[in-house]
Order: sequence, then structure tokens, then C-alpha cells
Amino acid sequence: MSSLPLGKSTLSLPLTQRRRWKPARLQPGLILAWLVMTTVILWAIAPGLFTDYSGTEGIAGAQRLAPQAGHWLGTDQLGRDVYARIVYGASHSLSGALVAVALGLIFGTALGLAAGASGGLVDAVVMRINDVLLSIPGLLLSLSVIILLGFGTVHAAIAVGVTSVANFARLARAEVVLVRHSDYVEAAYGSGGSFLSILWRHILPNSLTSVIAFSALQFGSAILAISTLSFLGYGTPPPTPEWGLLIAEGRNYISTAWWLTTFPGVVVVLVVLSANRISQSLRRRTR
Repeated sequence: MSSLPLGKSTLSLPLTQRRRWKPARLQPGLILAWLVMTTVILWAIAPGLFTDYSGTEGIAGAQRLAPQAGHWLGTDQLGRDVYARIVYGASHSLSGALVAVALGLIFGTALGLAAGASGGLVDAVVMRINDVLLSIPGLLLSLSVIILLGFGTVHAAIAVGVTSVANFARLARAEVVLVRHSDYVEAAYGSGGSFLSILWRHILPNSLTSVIAFSALQFGSAILAISTLSFLGYGTPPPTPEWGLLIAEGRNYISTAWWLTTFPGVVVVLVVLSANRISQSLRRRTR
């Protein structure tokens, strides 16, 4: 027996009610992405719970051991456990990516909000500056910033964050322009609301959904960019176990100790793909 009233069908219900009758589909890819991100976050928070080895101190006589029972992912040229270095490196890579995304999110959203809400000359000036930033290759801009600031994880994160400001600003401005011309914003203006109050209570909250979803995508891109800077020698100095630095240190032994670059590279790829998958899920929910 159907639970619908007589004379009605699912086609006669509003769209929002019809969607409730659709069963939720299990998404293995999304579940796997969340498992990967959760594991990496736990590595960064409490690395000592996942390994008994040090991330910086080697073991005498254990140089370049292949993956085995005592060392799951092998050891490096100094006898340091590769798995332990990957686990301890999560805090450096994730914290750097978090700083980069936070900088891009805060400053980019502020610029996009100012441009989209104000319009006119402010919009034209901000977006022309934004176009200039977008025309510069991201790696080149990051290298320019990090050369001015100096080496290190924090400076590399700031450099990557600067390159993402333009992308956040462009997206935020598009969302603000869309929300600004909606009916409820016009009604708020008609009821006597001030520009700042409407901006804070109506425009900004309804413009952040797509920006937050985009920040998940930028998180994966930031990890990849910071790892690239570390690989080139502009990021965290050794012996700090940062993922890009692990790949750079193992490239000289790739013919005899393939695990030194393979396993850190696989972790970086998995984290980036997981962040992209989560971002896609968030964007679909905001539509």
C-alpha cells in the first residue's frame, strides 16, 4: 500500500518532497576519500600512536632496507624508517596546506566580497588586479614570494596562499553578484536594511557555500604545491620529514631503493585525489 493520499502521485508533489523518496546511494569513492583524509589527519595530530620509530633519527646498520616486517615501507639511506617519516611529515604538509588555504580563503573572499557587493569602480579595479595575478604562473609567483620571505614550511605556505587569493576572489565575486540580485536581498533593501547589515546577514552567508567547497579542492592543490617547493629545495630544510622533501631525498637512490620516492609520492597522490573527491561531493550538495 502506498503512503500517499488518494488521487496523488509522486509527480504531483513538489520537487523538494519528491527528492526525499530517493534512497541515498552508497559512494565507495567518497567513503575511501574520507578514510584517507581521516587517517592523514590522525597522523598529523598524534603520530606517536601509529609508529614507534623516530621521524628524524636513524638506526645503525639499517640503511636502505627494503620493505619488510620490521619496516613496512623500508628505510632510507640513513637508516630512518620511511613509514615513520611519512607519518611525522603529515603534520608539516597538512599544516602548511591549512595555512595556505586559510590565507587564500580569508583575503580572496574579502576581495571578492568587496568587488561584488560594491560594483562600479571598486569592482573594476579589484578584478583587473585579480586578472594580473591569474596571468602569472602559480609556481613562478610562489617562487618569487618564497625568495623574498626565505625558506621554511610557513614561508612556503604563505607563498602558496598568495597564489590562491585570485582564485578565491574570482569565485567569491561571482557568488556575491549572484546573491546580490536575488529577491530576498532586494526585499531586505526595501525594508530599510543598511548596506553593511545586508552584506553581513544575507549576502556573505549565502555566498560562502561554493567558496567553502572550493577550499577543499584548494587544500589538495596546496599540498601538491608545497611538496613541489620542498622537492625543489625551497621548502622545509632537512632533516624535517616533509613529504616533498622525502621524494627529493630519495631520487638519487631510485634505481636501488625505489621505495624512498614511491611511497611518499603515493601518499601525496592519494591525499590530493581524496581532497578533490570530497570537494566534488560538497559542490554537488550546494547546487
